[in-house]
Amino acid sequence: MHLKVDEIHSAVTAPSFALPPVVQSINNCPPPSRNFQGRQTILDKMQQFFATDSGKQLIYVLHGLGGAGKTQIALKFIQGSSASFSDTFFVDASTLNTIETALKNIAVFKSVGDSIQDALKWLQSKKGWLLFFDNADDPKINLNLFLPQCDHGNIIITSRNPGLRTYGEHSPVSGMEESDATTLLLRSAAKENSGENLQVAADIVRKLFYLPLAIVQAGAFISKSEDLNGYLVLYAQNRAQLLREKPEQSHDDYACTVYTTWQISFDRLSQPAAMLLQLCSCLHYTGISEDIFSNASKYSFPLWLPPKEDLQEPSQALLCFLGPTREWSSLNFLDVTNEIKAYSLISFDAATKMFSIHPLVHAWSRSTLVDEGSSRLCIRSILGMSISEIPDHDMVLHSLRLMPHVDLVTPFNANLGADFRAAFWGIYLGAGKLKEAQNLIEHTFEEYRLVFREDHLASLEAMHRLAVTYQRLGEYQKAEKLEVTVLEKRTKLLGEDHPDTLKAMGDLAVTHRALGEYKKAQELQVVVLAKQINLLGEDHPETVTTLGNLALIHHNLGEYKKAQELQVVVLEKRTRLLGEDHPETLMAMGNLAVTHRNLGEYREAQELQVAVLEKWTKLLGEDYPETLRAMGNLAVIHHSLGEYKEAQELQVEVLEKRTRLLGENHPETSMAMGNLAVTHRNLGEYKEAQEFQVVVLEKRTQLLGEDHPHTLIAIGDLAVTHRNLGEYKEAQELQVAVLEKWTKLHGEDYHETLRAMGDLAMTHHNLGEYKKAQELEVVVLEKQTKLLGEDHLYTLMAMGNLAVTHCKLGEYKEAQKLQVVVLEKRRLFLGDQHPHSTLAMRHLASTYRKLNKLKEAEELEQLIQA
Repeated sequence: MHLKVDEIHSAVTAPSFALPPVVQSINNCPPPSRNFQGRQTILDKMQQFFATDSGKQLIYVLHGLGGAGKTQIALKFIQGSSASFSDTFFVDASTLNTIETALKNIAVFKSVGDSIQDALKWLQSKKGWLLFFDNADDPKINLNLFLPQCDHGNIIITSRNPGLRTYGEHSPVSGMEESDATTLLLRSAAKENSGENLQVAADIVRKLFYLPLAIVQAGAFISKSEDLNGYLVLYAQNRAQLLREKPEQSHDDYACTVYTTWQISFDRLSQPAAMLLQLCSCLHYTGISEDIFSNASKYSFPLWLPPKEDLQEPSQALLCFLGPTREWSSLNFLDVTNEIKAYSLISFDAATKMFSIHPLVHAWSRSTLVDEGSSRLCIRSILGMSISEIPDHDMVLHSLRLMPHVDLVTPFNANLGADFRAAFWGIYLGAGKLKEAQNLIEHTFEEYRLVFREDHLASLEAMHRLAVTYQRLGEYQKAEKLEVTVLEKRTKLLGEDHPDTLKAMGDLAVTHRALGEYKKAQELQVVVLAKQINLLGEDHPETVTTLGNLALIHHNLGEYKKAQELQVVVLEKRTRLLGEDHPETLMAMGNLAVTHRNLGEYREAQELQVAVLEKWTKLLGEDYPETLRAMGNLAVIHHSLGEYKEAQELQVEVLEKRTRLLGENHPETSMAMGNLAVTHRNLGEYKEAQEFQVVVLEKRTQLLGEDHPHTLIAIGDLAVTHRNLGEYKEAQELQVAVLEKWTKLHGEDYHETLRAMGDLAMTHHNLGEYKKAQELEVVVLEKQTKLLGEDHLYTLMAMGNLAVTHCKLGEYKEAQKLQVVVLEKRRLFLGDQHPHSTLAMRHLASTYRKLNKLKEAEELEQLIQA
């Protein structure tokens, strides 16, 4: 023992009087900051952990970003629990040298030697001690070499490296609770906790993302300037300077400012890791994924823009992630991201497979860029290259995640560097950001026309994208005009059977359908489908899309069975090829649900639509266009089931969100308003219904024209509401005009023609024109039976209406015969509780009384009461 001490003494150049202050620092951890605030949840968890008698060594790791307050939490715990430990030892774990020095000093202090091994042996032989390893941030240091290998003792470790959490129990340390953060700020700023000050402080700490070190620095600055209210204005203009400024007065011994504490970590990163962090600082701070970079590495250069020479810098940046065969290496990427994660400069969510950067670190990292413009161009190109490799059918799936990144890179001068505006357009369109998509693609199209001329394939592609955007915006005439041109020119340049020509033909068919030109749409889609099956095969995504579009046209033509047959095939193929939760699969499921509903299969429709709504909400959120479409369709099904209140609640929400997201004049907003109006009417709220329907008719006439199917439906709905309000002549005038138009446009057997005929018959009935009503109702019943079958609910409605007219004409036997059938089938398909079933019971009971069948009438009346 004495020999070892002599050897140590002979090697130490400092005189022996240097030992007492070292010994003092070992035994007494520094106290926490006098301004320490909050963190009670973590402190309670630590207290409970170290109070357990587990018969093994207890290790607790506090890990997180530099400046998050890990050391202060540990010191606060130690201060409050000092009586629980026989000895408390502080170890500066920032370097190998400081660790070794601290352990040697423990040995000296305990008079057991002067080496690391002497200290560890002593710790292994004694119980009740606490060893605090502070700032164990260097991932290259194997901390296990310095932990006593025994089944007792207590250890606290603070580190920026989340990898150390494997040593034992752990708590991630990040932002403070808002109430604690505001108290800390006001205390650091020497300001009183008045109501006004608390509100201003809350605004400040939110901007600082509740990071303790940033809050303390802000408080110190405010205490000097004495201007709490003016801090946020200064911060917005001078963030980097303020977060680098060291307070003149400090309440702890932490030597670094917010920015310098991260700079220390940054300086330890390898070149690839530093580069990746800086590139990510030009993206949004959340939703960063490996596939942004891996897809970019697979970029295949098109025939036109951008040229390869414009992509040299992004291609060079991606090289460090490629393997020996110059293909993407996830292992290389993992090595680099793990290096950044080791300093908590980036976080990873295993559930979503996404990286994120603390917003303040994100801003700081961008301030480290030598040439911010060049870095922005580089990541803009990487993002564009990546998006260009996403298949069209997967664009929706990626759009919401990538849109915040696209938002950041698109404002940057689009005329510099590689041109990926078309790729960014796809993201905006997929995310439902239609105005942004329109702005981007309109400028691109005009520029391409000047650079390439209108007949160039690049210009035609931009024109096609612009047409698709107009179609989504409900500007169908604009879309149709462009699509006709694209189809004509692609046919001339590429031939009739080229996939791009067929895509143009299919898009034009979709617009014809939106304009109510169903026969034109059907003719085109049949041609497209035949050619795609021949060229691409039955299971190709574009073929399946065309099949689904053709099914929708059958649906619009009232050919519900044909639509259903195709939709079942589409759903099966999309489920098999893309999976149950893919957006294209959900669209197919939603379309099938709508057809079930129009076939009167309400329960099947409801079951599908509920599942679709849940999946859209989970996948893309409550405000996504397809989520709102599913919600609106579910409301219509509730309506069909007589659940008017449930329908109304959903429709109010859909209308509010569509108005906010798409504007008042979008066709889908008008549809939401029209559906809500019909529900108001069925709830007896006729004035509210009429007010909405007048607006709907005005907008549809203006946007779609007088003869568009949606306009004619709006006229018919308004006419029915006039009738409900007793305004029979106004109703009759509108209904005669609507029936003439439907007959002229689609013929006598079209489902909307029959609906208009049935509505007019009811108005004749209300006017006492029973013979006129009966003539029409006989035609409607005959045609509905032929088109939809005897059991369809529209057929039963026609049968019920004719029966009521028989009664008015005194033809009670004929009425009874029809009403018995109607009641039996409605009870079978809808149940006793549905309003249509109840109405059928009332009508039949009334007819029984007219026929003096009082027993049968009373039985039904008792059933109604029950």
